[in-house]
Amino acid sequence: MANLVRRENRELSRGGATGGYRWDPFQLMDRLLRWEPFRDDFSAVPSWTGGEFMPRFDVKETKDAYVLKADLPGLKDEDVDVSLNGNVLTISGKREEEHRDEGEQYYAMERSYGSFARSFSLPDSVDGEQVSADLKNGVLTVRLPLRPGAQPKKIAIGKGGGEKTAKA
Repeated sequence: MANLVRRENRELSRGGATGGYRWDPFQLMDRLLRWEPFRDDFSAVPSWTGGEFMPRFDVKETKDAYVLKADLPGLKDEDVDVSLNGNVLTISGKREEEHRDEGEQYYAMERSYGSFARSFSLPDSVDGEQVSADLKNGVLTVRLPLRPGAQPKKIAIGKGGGEKTAKA
């Protein structure tokens, strides 16, 4: 095990021979932008120690639906809640920290854990009665079908019908 390098999973860590501190302003800004100040608890408040679990989502539009995907490794169906209230889709869940036995020595701890919640405002064209969600191989896929009449309509650009200018 001599080849393993011990390091801390912290954005703020001791740096160099000076004993000073270094930090990444881009990581700090990312954490601040993801902070949800109106949550029930303060577990999502940005901290210097890391450890929060905040999955990122891909959102795409197909010809007949919106599709959201997120990587949720290690979560089971019962760990994730998907709800639709009006036109707000909320996806929340929790990944528990693994039990650590006394006397175990870790060389790296980089996996995150904790609770998360994301909300998405949906357009009126989404058919809320047909929403489906599937968690397979650690990937959550939420399909939000569009109402049949809500498909985009191409408008032809024709001649005439515009304003006429007065001749002097």
